[in-house]
Amino acid sequence: MIRPGATLGLVGGGQLGRMFTTRARSMGFDVWVLDPDPDSPAGGVASRHLQFGYDDPEGLTILAQGCAAVTTEFENVPAQALDHLAQTTRVVPPPAAVAIAQDRIKEKNFLQQHDIPTAPFATIRNREDLAIAWEAIGTPALLKTSRLGYDGKGQATVTTGAELEAAWHRFGQVECVLERRLNLELELSVVLARDDSGTTAPFPVAENVHRDGILFTSVVPARIGGAQAAAAVALAERIAAEMDYVGVMAVELFVADDGRLYANELAPRPHNSGHYTIDACGTDQFEQQIRALCGLPLGAATLLSPVCMINLLGDLWQHGEPPWERVLAMPGVNLHLYGKRAPRPGRKMGHLCCLATTPDAAFALAHRAFEAVMIPSVEPAPPRPSFPVSGVHA
Repeated sequence: MIRPGATLGLVGGGQLGRMFTTRARSMGFDVWVLDPDPDSPAGGVASRHLQFGYDDPEGLTILAQGCAAVTTEFENVPAQALDHLAQTTRVVPPPAAVAIAQDRIKEKNFLQQHDIPTAPFATIRNREDLAIAWEAIGTPALLKTSRLGYDGKGQATVTTGAELEAAWHRFGQVECVLERRLNLELELSVVLARDDSGTTAPFPVAENVHRDGILFTSVVPARIGGAQAAAAVALAERIAAEMDYVGVMAVELFVADDGRLYANELAPRPHNSGHYTIDACGTDQFEQQIRALCGLPLGAATLLSPVCMINLLGDLWQHGEPPWERVLAMPGVNLHLYGKRAPRPGRKMGHLCCLATTPDAAFALAHRAFEAVMIPSVEPAPPRPSFPVSGVHA
């Protein structure tokens, strides 16, 4: 076991890393963050910020030598970087699992090989594959880049073979997956923790709504039947077991064809749809990540209250800093901001967690709170600071 007082390493310095770091420090751990951005959200609260590229040998060596164990904040860390770290220190999640989740072709093939239901798909590696894929999948379909796609990026709806070819060229003729667009009834996700012994601690199923490919709300518990919720959890646990996974992971699921579950994507890390756990669960997803990383017993993933998480994107800043005092005055509403300095449309700047007596009430409260901060304040907000908030930048 790695006990409090030790130093943990984190590759990636975004908002997930920030929440991991603040939770780890509250538990008595030091955290070193490797991220090239001098203003990374996690770097500002870390014990040490190593400003190196994710594949920089010097930075990786410093991280490995100074940390008892290393984890990741996102799945697009170069595989060779994780292999380099794993030679001298504990790395969670396993690099092999990250390699599957960071490549849609590998991910889809892995799921298919283990008889996990997915939407019908075809692989596109070159121009000759376009006609073959179109013949196999047809319309309506989604073209998705195999790597580096998230929050709707690297995706295009195509309805003809000509649109498919145009989208593929627009994506730079990279390897892609053509996926049949299902007639969705619902989108769900399951976030779970799994330790070295194979013990899992699944959080309750989240019911998700996306806007423009970006998660907008997550309602927990999902407003589905108990049997369907149990099936979703069982499917996520099966995937984690087949990957021999250790750490926190999220399984995104589609519900279509009269309630049938399809695996959509895997995230080998804490997940946006799991942010509700910070305010509504006995142990949150970031503490579970720390426990799994350190070989400590997993905590209870018990839901303490119905909740709705709603994302706050950079669009809300178009009239200046939103009037946070309005949501802070609303009982049951918790504000989380990520310390990002440059609001941009579509950029995740924070979220609200809204607790109520029922999922429907939490959903309604979240929308009232969101509407409250959409209206500009009558008083101008003070300028945002242009200097680092805190942390050591090495």
